[in-house]
Amino acid sequence: MTVTRLSGSRSAIGRAHGQRHAAQIIDSLEVYARLFRDFAGLDWRQAQHEARRFLPAIERGFPAILDEIEGIAQGAGIAFDDVLALNCRSEISLTRASGGCSAFTLHRQGQQWLAQNWDWRPDQQANVVVLDIEADDKARLASVGEAGMVGKIGLNAHGIGVGLNAIRSQTCGDGLPIHVALRKMLECTDFESARRVAHDDRVASPAHILLASAGGKAVGLEVHPGPPGELTPRRGLVTHTNHLYSEGATETVRDYPKPDSAVRLRRLDALLSEPTEPTPEALFDLLSDHHNTPMSICRHHDAQLPEAERMETLFGVVMNLDRRELHLRLGKPCQNIQALRLSVS
Repeated sequence: MTVTRLSGSRSAIGRAHGQRHAAQIIDSLEVYARLFRDFAGLDWRQAQHEARRFLPAIERGFPAILDEIEGIAQGAGIAFDDVLALNCRSEISLTRASGGCSAFTLHRQGQQWLAQNWDWRPDQQANVVVLDIEADDKARLASVGEAGMVGKIGLNAHGIGVGLNAIRSQTCGDGLPIHVALRKMLECTDFESARRVAHDDRVASPAHILLASAGGKAVGLEVHPGPPGELTPRRGLVTHTNHLYSEGATETVRDYPKPDSAVRLRRLDALLSEPTEPTPEALFDLLSDHHNTPMSICRHHDAQLPEAERMETLFGVVMNLDRRELHLRLGKPCQNIQALRLSVS
C-alpha cells in the first residue's frame, strides 16, 4: 500500500483519485452491487436511484464535495451516479446490515489518541486506500477508507480526528450521508465546528462518529436524522462498538446489534481500565486482542457465519492528534503485514 497524494481544486482532486484508483473503484462497484442485492434486495440501478435522494442534503450542507465526486467519476471513467452510490452505501444498505469496528479515544500524558479497527467484508480488503488530500482552500488531511469514497477514518492538520462505527437500524431520513459528513468534519478547523456538522447538518442514517482533537477534546456522536446522542469522556476515555447507548439516541432510534458488539465493548472497557502505555505499539496490541474469539476486538475469518455476514478486521489505525500522526496496519493488526506512518503537520 502507498499513500495517494491529492491536491488542487475539488475537480482535480477527484480526477486524480479516480485515475489512480480506477480498478479498485470498479471492483468496489461490484462488491457493493452484491451487498445491495444481498441485504437490500436492490439492483444497481435501484441503488443509484436511492443515492440521488440524498443530493438535496449534500447541496445544502456540502455542495463543494459534488465537484470532487464528479471528478472521481471522470477519472475512473464511470458515471456520477456510480460514485454517488458508493458514497451513500451506508444509507442504501447498512440500515439493514451492520459491519463491525471497535473504537476508542484516550487522553494520557497530555496527548490525545484516537484508535480503531475497521471490520468489514474481506472482499473489500484490496480496495482500502490511504488518501493525503490538500485542497486549494483547506488544510491538509489524511483519510483511510475505500476507493471512490470521499472520506472515512482520519485526521487533519488542525488536529481533528474522526472514527466510525456502523449501526444496524431501520432508520434513515434527511441529512448528509455518513461518509460525506466524515469528510466535512475532516475539513473543519476546530473541534466545535466539526461537532456542529452532526448537530446542524445532521446525518441521514444512524452511526457512531468518534470525534476528537488535539488538546484533549473528545466526544462520541451517535448520529441519526435527529439531534445526535453524545458520549462524553470518562477518565479520558470514550469507547464504542456497534450498538447505541447514549440516552439521546436510544430514546429516538431502535438499533439491531449483533451479540458480538456488547462483548467487544466490555472487553475494550476492561482493557482500557488497566494502565495503558500511550504509544502506537501498545494501542495496536490492544486492537490485536483475541479474547472471546470469534467475537474478539481483532476479528478473523469465521466459517460458522453465513458468507454474506462474515466480517474481518481489514485495518487498524492509531492516531496521535497532538502530533498530527496516523499509524496504520493494513489487515489484522495482530499480523502487522504492512504498516505505514503518515504525518499531516
